[in-house]
Amino acid sequence: MSGDESKMDQFDALFLSIAEHHPQGAPQLLDTFVNFLSRKTDFFTGGKEGIWEKLVMSTFKKYEKIAREQHEIELREREARAKPKKVAKEPVKPAEITELTDAEAEKLQTEIDNEKNGITTPAFPDPKSKTIEDDEDESEKGKLLPNKGNGCDLDKYKWTQTLSDVEIRVPLNINFRAKQKDLVVNLTKKHITCGVKGQTPIIDDDFPYEIKLEESTWVIEDGKILLFNLEKVNKMNWWNKLVVSDPEISTRKINPEPSKLSDLDGETRGMVEKMMYDQRQKEMGLPTSEEQKKQEVLKKFMEQHPEMDFSKCKFN
Repeated sequence: MSGDESKMDQFDALFLSIAEHHPQGAPQLLDTFVNFLSRKTDFFTGGKEGIWEKLVMSTFKKYEKIAREQHEIELREREARAKPKKVAKEPVKPAEITELTDAEAEKLQTEIDNEKNGITTPAFPDPKSKTIEDDEDESEKGKLLPNKGNGCDLDKYKWTQTLSDVEIRVPLNINFRAKQKDLVVNLTKKHITCGVKGQTPIIDDDFPYEIKLEESTWVIEDGKILLFNLEKVNKMNWWNKLVVSDPEISTRKINPEPSKLSDLDGETRGMVEKMMYDQRQKEMGLPTSEEQKKQEVLKKFMEQHPEMDFSKCKFN
């Protein structure tokens, strides 16, 4: 990918979000953008008469050429896939009969069905998040360890999180470059549905917590992966699963580094750091920040009143 393409890709989610608010399509979207240029910039008045028109035409022609060339490439790729491949004939060998186990037979049938439906091998064939087997806290056993992004690596998708948002990467497992018309994607504050049209949804379930729908976006990455960025409503909470049917991760094992605490405002950052400090203290059997403050107050009081006998007092 060229440097220019990389720079443009970073705006895809923003432009897609804007486009979704223009149900009448390209004419309405263009009208909104040109209206913005006329009101907020000197696009039409900053140069000689007719300069803006030449700029618009040259830009549109440039990307028309790119779009048509890409379209031709995709057509040729589809035609190439559709043509039967010629296979050199080899001497026929006697068939070897191998008995399969029930599990192997089921796996083979799934692969055959996937091939018929044009589904390729999953990008994440095996869950990679490890299960907690040994922990002093019995309630933690059986939960999954968070991945490096404080989320979970599952067989059909991966998700990561910070305190403010959740990112999901969903491989489509198809043998063509997907476009928006090929997909089914529905987001609400508490539910997500996504997948390829005509196929069983890859995800169709409720979130454990609400998201800010107006600030959440999705894009198609390289024609093969759905990439979601979901804005959390509660920015003080770690999610223990992406959807309610998912296995639970241990939020106690989360590494706060990727959460970008430096991006939070001073008051929020202070509250988050205090919560994490208290959590670590509890895990080590040590007093929390509030308990430490009480101990300090008590210590000062005892120093100021040496005449009092505290030996028989019990302090929690």
